[in-house]
Amino acid sequence: MSPDARLCEQTEFLDYGSREVLDFVARAVPDTARPDRELAVDLYYAVRDGIEYEIYGADLSRDGLRASAVARRGRGFCIHKSVLYASCVRSLGIPSQLVFVDVRNHLASPRLRRLVGGDVFRYHALTRVHLDGRWLRVTPVFSARLCRLYRMTPLDFDGRDDAVFHPFDEEGRSFIELVHDHGEFDDLPYDTVVGGLRSAHAALFADPTRVIAGSLVAEAAGV
Repeated sequence: MSPDARLCEQTEFLDYGSREVLDFVARAVPDTARPDRELAVDLYYAVRDGIEYEIYGADLSRDGLRASAVARRGRGFCIHKSVLYASCVRSLGIPSQLVFVDVRNHLASPRLRRLVGGDVFRYHALTRVHLDGRWLRVTPVFSARLCRLYRMTPLDFDGRDDAVFHPFDEEGRSFIELVHDHGEFDDLPYDTVVGGLRSAHAALFADPTRVIAGSLVAEAAGV
């Protein structure tokens, strides 16, 4: 089996044979008889803007991080959304992987900084997709709505170039910068990622599998 074929398979977390993922893909790309690049772009926006970005209250159990659970719940943060996107493109025969990096987020709210323990966020997730003979890194994470609230320009993807980080906000202030690259993975390395999050950001967890309650939207509005 070629590496590309292997990276189109279902996995524990990229469970695209589930009804939830199949329905999500069918709504996002009802016409699949188009170039892979167009399908990948449409799915990018479906995940970016159709799945609410929210770190607070996020379910980090094994079940909660499966693509089917993300599609069913309709919300999650970078790991959830990247898992769903990687699963969706695989369902259409487009090879994908998950990528994990540590980033410095200069525009996090004061509360989130306190809970994180600074401005470095461990195990930020994005996705790697194979299109037109090239591997691209893309981040279908921060929705256009959330970007407007935090005065950022939404991160667009054209299927031809990487779409990785928002380097600046609308006022030219640095937003996200790469600190460390953990590499690429064929499936979610659950114990490594969730264990790393718990260790680095212990105050975020009300229990071992769920982030404490709150609202990014409320924090953006100063509520």
